[in-house]
Amino acid sequence: MTNEVLSLRKVNVTRYISPLREGGSLPALAEADDGFKYVLKFRGAGHGIKALIAELLGGEIARILGLKVPELVFANLDKAFGQREGDEEIQDLLKGSQGLNLGLHFLSGAFTFDPVATDIDATLASKIVWLDAFITNIDRTVKNTNMLWWNKALWLIDHGASFYFHHAWRNWDTQAKSPFPYIKDHVLLSSASEVAAINEEFVALLSDERLLEITDLIPENWLEWEGADQSPAEIRAVYSQFLITRKNNAINFVNQIQDARKTLI
Repeated sequence: MTNEVLSLRKVNVTRYISPLREGGSLPALAEADDGFKYVLKFRGAGHGIKALIAELLGGEIARILGLKVPELVFANLDKAFGQREGDEEIQDLLKGSQGLNLGLHFLSGAFTFDPVATDIDATLASKIVWLDAFITNIDRTVKNTNMLWWNKALWLIDHGASFYFHHAWRNWDTQAKSPFPYIKDHVLLSSASEVAAINEEFVALLSDERLLEITDLIPENWLEWEGADQSPAEIRAVYSQFLITRKNNAINFVNQIQDARKTLI
């Protein structure tokens, strides 16, 4: 929640350690030239470059809001990487992911958050629920919490299913103003009793300028979409305007959250 200029470090992937076979994205544990391990999200995976954009935007928005997210880095794969990989599916994935990918710092020893075993206070729960309604994240449910408990704190991971409007890429401003009906399935919804107060705080933190800085982080070649009628600059502008419009109409999804909670209480 500082005013420092936003930036992501760039690392070169040096070693593919093991696949993390979760869903269709085939992330992997990998090591980079800075000596750290990362959970690597590939541009050549089934969910494509848009999942990386969602991961980047969602993670950095969460960070600005003061929520804990593993450090995100741009992870470069050179042409020679993975040539000795024996698994043909993984080799194809690596070949299709040359260039910039996205890495999340690996939280060694972390374990999956269990909502039955661990209570989360109302303030933190409200912050996370607000975030997920803002970025339209459909993937923080009881079945798949996408949260880790590490160093006595809750960390958010896997925002690649957010911003689902960009898969259809139409009526974006209508969707930006819309409530978020999937919030009814959020794992922390029942504890999110302070979302109205959190709304005031978070809307103030997400200035238009800050949101523009976040979308400016998207690499240019991540916006060179095959068959797109818009230029990378025009696509970036849509993401920026979606976020600004959604922030300015946050009351719509806040009301949806409060209505959804009433059905649980």
